Amino acid sequence: MSSGFSARREAAVALATYAVYLAVRAAIVNDRGRRAALRNARRVVAAERRLGIHVEPHLQRASLRRRHALAVANVSYVTLNVGLTVGWMMLLYARRDPRFHRLRRAWVIATLGAQPTHLLFPTAPPRGIEGFTDAIREAGIDLDAGWVAYSYNPLAAMPSIHMAWAVTTSAGIASTARSPLVRRAVLGYPPAVALIVVATANHFLLDVVGGGLLGGASLALAKSLAR
Repeated sequence: MSSGFSARREAAVALATYAVYLAVRAAIVNDRGRRAALRNARRVVAAERRLGIHVEPHLQRASLRRRHALAVANVSYVTLNVGLTVGWMMLLYARRDPRFHRLRRAWVIATLGAQPTHLLFPTAPPRGIEGFTDAIREAGIDLDAGWVAYSYNPLAAMPSIHMAWAVTTSAGIASTARSPLVRRAVLGYPPAVALIVVATANHFLLDVVGGGLLGGASLALAKSLAR
């Protein structure tokens, strides 16, 4: 085994991070938490209206007219973000690339960094309030049934972990991919994720901004710790 690489340690880090995420989920996913999350979602809408950036209903109405594109967006929301983030870290680990540790550290910081806000300011996604369509449910994907419902936090819209991961993963791929084409193409990944999560009514624009800032801060802190 190469120095600095331990499958047991990486499994422990991943499981511990996910355990914290699930602990926060358990603390807020109840009747009281759901009521608070709906109130906070409406506060986000009110803030966006004051700022003149409440564009999500218009964007979703436009996306609903493009059923095939929306179907792709729904599948991407459920699978792409986690798959690409975990998949790229696994690839770097398999290569014994020393930059793996910085990317994994950024992922941990981003995931854990969102938890205080999720705990103190639980926020329902747009699809949970009036004026929006739950496009994922209409596509036949029920995120609130079966084992899936227990594997993620449905009241964690602010900040968007999807966006935070997109920023950290994009930066990681851009700095480690061997193909120049991949390094250039991946720069479009965060904007694509932002469009997907808003068009599918899973995040507000302010959620996306918060997630992007969290991702950037996580990368900076991970780089600082590496020094």
